[in-house]
Amino acid sequence: MAIVKWTPWQDPFEEFEKMLQEWPGYQNVRSFVPAVDVYQDNDNVYIETPLPGVNINDVTISVENDVLTIQGKREHKTEVDEKNYYRQEVRYGSFYRSIALPTSVNGDKAEAEYKDGILKVTIPKEEKAKPKKITIKTK
Repeated sequence: MAIVKWTPWQDPFEEFEKMLQEWPGYQNVRSFVPAVDVYQDNDNVYIETPLPGVNINDVTISVENDVLTIQGKREHKTEVDEKNYYRQEVRYGSFYRSIALPTSVNGDKAEAEYKDGILKVTIPKEEKAKPKKITIKTK
């Protein structure tokens, strides 16, 4: 294996991915991990993930023990022969992402919306997890 010069702007896993692609049978295992944004307000936790090109009917969302799991697949449909690619960076295949949520949530009331290639999941916080205002009594 050749020594690779380190460059801070290079994807740290690119060389690892190249090495894996040389292994027999690896070409049949394709997957990717979608990026997520997680944020909250006083009442809800929000998770957003871009899933362009994904058929939303192929996506499953679940919440268990304050962990959100998103899984699905993006199929590769093209007329170009695999051998003719100059560069192939778009990931296809199955994906699976579990995110530990920052607080206790009520998964039974979770809602999901898919718009413009972005999946947004809204999960209400448990009552015990919502901030409480305490009044100070004076004597």
